[in-house]
Amino acid sequence: MNAWKFAFTRRWAGYLALTILFAAVCSGLGVWQLARRTEALVEVSKIDANYDSSPMPLAEALPRLDSFAESQKWLPVTMTGTYLVEEELLVRNRPLNVRPGFEVLTPLRLNDGTVFVVNRGWLPTGDRQDAPDVVPAPPAGQVTVVARLKAGEPTLNNRTASGNQIATINLTDLAGRLGQPLYTGAYGLLDSENPGPLGTQPTAVLKPIRDEGPHLSYALQWFVFGLIAFVGLGWSVREEYRTVNAADPAERGRADERDRKRAAKPRNDAEIEDELLDRQGR
Repeated sequence: MNAWKFAFTRRWAGYLALTILFAAVCSGLGVWQLARRTEALVEVSKIDANYDSSPMPLAEALPRLDSFAESQKWLPVTMTGTYLVEEELLVRNRPLNVRPGFEVLTPLRLNDGTVFVVNRGWLPTGDRQDAPDVVPAPPAGQVTVVARLKAGEPTLNNRTASGNQIATINLTDLAGRLGQPLYTGAYGLLDSENPGPLGTQPTAVLKPIRDEGPHLSYALQWFVFGLIAFVGLGWSVREEYRTVNAADPAERGRADERDRKRAAKPRNDAEIEDELLDRQGR
């Protein structure tokens, strides 16, 4: 008799198929986590390359109004102009440390007549209205601004806003709203102003955290889960082999040898206590 004949039945073929499917899903999730880690590392590289670099002139960094490359994210740029306070906008639904609030966008008209959008920071939602209690004014007159570049945002169809509030920082929409030559490739997160503002100002955007996240460990866990599935299948096949072939003299001898080794193995207090409880139950 073929001692392994049972392993080639339809039932075990089904077990094998399920194991392969489970391992394939685990592998796919592991690869997805590795891709997420790659994206996070790209973001970390932008922070390392750009955030603390010396500011460069805006016209040099963005030679055209629609210029911007993702590799320029967080790059400090410097420009001189006058804030258009009457065109200031508030971006809705911008929480900070769980608190609801707004981001303040103030267009800056540069000396060449073009306009660059500056995100001056965050303000909390007011106590009695869906808007900040007070929006601090930016410096009046000509000001030199250092800001860090960031790409504009897409339009979200399920979000609405009215008046001087907007749902997203869509620079193309803002260009149409202002009716002036506006930089549509990127806007800037305020770093410094000269002359500086008077009084309290919006909360500045914090430096992003250099963190690749737990994606690598998650990926390894998924790969291990896929491997464990095959280990479990092998263990199940072995156990059924022992059951099916229990009457075989060779297998009976191996079973006796396993029992002998278990009996000779030193027992801990928990095992002795379990044995005593079993005897009492009988």
